[in-house]
Amino acid sequence: MPKKAVHKVVLAYSGGLDTSNIVPWLIENYGCEVICFTADIGQGGEFNQMEEKALASGASQFVLRDLKAEFAESYLYPLIHSGAVYEGKYLLGTALARPLIAAHQVAVAQELGADALAHGGTGKGNDQVRFELTYMALDPTLTVISPWREWDIRTRADALAYARAHNIPVPATAGEKRVYSRDRNLWHYAHEGGPLEEAWDAPDEEMYLLSASPENALDKAAYVTLDFNNGNPTAVDGEALSPLEMIQRLNSLGAMHGIGRADLVESRLVGLKSHGVYETPAGTILTAAHRELESLVLDKDTLHFKAGAALKYAELIYNGLWFSPLRESLDAFFDSTQTPVSGTIRLKLYKGNIIPVGRKSPNSLYRDEYATFGLDDVYDQQESQGFTNVFGLHLKVRALNRLTPGGKIPKPDFTRFKRD
Repeated sequence: MPKKAVHKVVLAYSGGLDTSNIVPWLIENYGCEVICFTADIGQGGEFNQMEEKALASGASQFVLRDLKAEFAESYLYPLIHSGAVYEGKYLLGTALARPLIAAHQVAVAQELGADALAHGGTGKGNDQVRFELTYMALDPTLTVISPWREWDIRTRADALAYARAHNIPVPATAGEKRVYSRDRNLWHYAHEGGPLEEAWDAPDEEMYLLSASPENALDKAAYVTLDFNNGNPTAVDGEALSPLEMIQRLNSLGAMHGIGRADLVESRLVGLKSHGVYETPAGTILTAAHRELESLVLDKDTLHFKAGAALKYAELIYNGLWFSPLRESLDAFFDSTQTPVSGTIRLKLYKGNIIPVGRKSPNSLYRDEYATFGLDDVYDQQESQGFTNVFGLHLKVRALNRLTPGGKIPKPDFTRFKRD
């Protein structure tokens, strides 16, 4: 199929082997100008060197945007409000970063007059969908190019050979052995591929780049208090922090105590299973603290319904549907539940464990004078008999139907209720 003519492409550029190869490949195959766009979302790295590499690879321009604060406030804090966790373990670090990156990529294309977008997501992964659904939601007039669905590069050896042929710098340590595929941002460090493709083998300790192992974590527990206002974490040990500062502080603290490691086989959107390991210290602490506070201030029906909605919210984020009407509607629901979620939670961090040791809120629905087993003015224990009889009536009818001869229930005698 002939390639669609494009003139200027904005590439989501990480500076790694794949996206570095994409620059000359686009020029060769589309004859277009390539602008490399990089989002600083807390992944670290030398951005000056990244710019030099992008330009040396043939890009006409390198655009860098610092999105760490926006990521924390507009994406991660709503995630905390929701309590969403994908398949019980994954705190959605990569899945939530992709729509942010793609949204700014679209904005750069519009600002610079580009007519196409490109990304490095593979044909087997989730990221291709996350990028392209965002493009579709924000500017469907832009042409989308996915090199992994077009080019002949299939292995790491192919990628290294292509890079060398086009004078793209390759690290001296880069070999052709199986290596990890990693993704880092403010929220987490993700590890996939390489040795992790064997699900039976435990990850090597050397794989972890952020957190201490529980065995080697500090021997002395840390106690930390977290203040919340309307569902938003606002202070650590009484010190007010911005969302960005909050996450950075708790990442450092949690990592020292082995907090936030998750090893799971997850269900990819494309239908495959993948084995991933994640390090999310701050996210794990904040999610645990927020859950404890909600248990104190939300009524049972709201709490239980919200848990079900959180499962759908996690699925939407994982599947790349951040910019969708349902996600926006769920955010409105979650925000409405957060009005009473103000208070303080005290946690004990010790060798990979998060142990709640204190809860308080001016909106607490827990009152010790009501919960006591003793006598009080709010709850008459004698009333529980009638409640239990009515609540269990369906069980009683079922049992009578099963136990009476022939399964027939004797007709009740209502004559005793007749008035004289």
